[in-house]
Amino acid sequence: MRAISSISCGFALAILVGGAMPARAEDKTAASAMTPEKAPAGAKVSIVSPKDGATVGQDVTVEFGVEGIALLPATEPRPNSGHHHLLIDAKDLPPGDAPIPADVTHKHYGKAQASDTVHLEPGTHTLQLDFGDARHMQFDPPIASKKITIHVK
Repeated sequence: MRAISSISCGFALAILVGGAMPARAEDKTAASAMTPEKAPAGAKVSIVSPKDGATVGQDVTVEFGVEGIALLPATEPRPNSGHHHLLIDAKDLPPGDAPIPADVTHKHYGKAQASDTVHLEPGTHTLQLDFGDARHMQFDPPIASKKITIHVK
């Protein structure tokens, strides 16, 4: 059996999970690619509906608001533009030096959607918007809504 180098393993793992090769510490281009863009002055996002404290059914339509920055699909990278990410029951915003995760707590809206209907189990939940650029990176400072609490019956 032939030994496989750690570089080959990293490449194979990256291909299997649909990612890119991990950047080397000395690769300044990769490091600068993860530098957050400066947020435009006055840019903000909000959850238009439901309202904080609302009691809702299990299928919750969430309407997203955005001001002071263009809402564009992730496939159209332009300065001063981005798209929404909905954080469901997330304790904190994700770290600003890496792309916003895509998982059950962080929903991506890279097609520039301005609303979605999400299914939530009965109980109390929090919702928050986190606006990201075409690379799914937060801005500096983050453009995030106030966290709201809803009660699902």
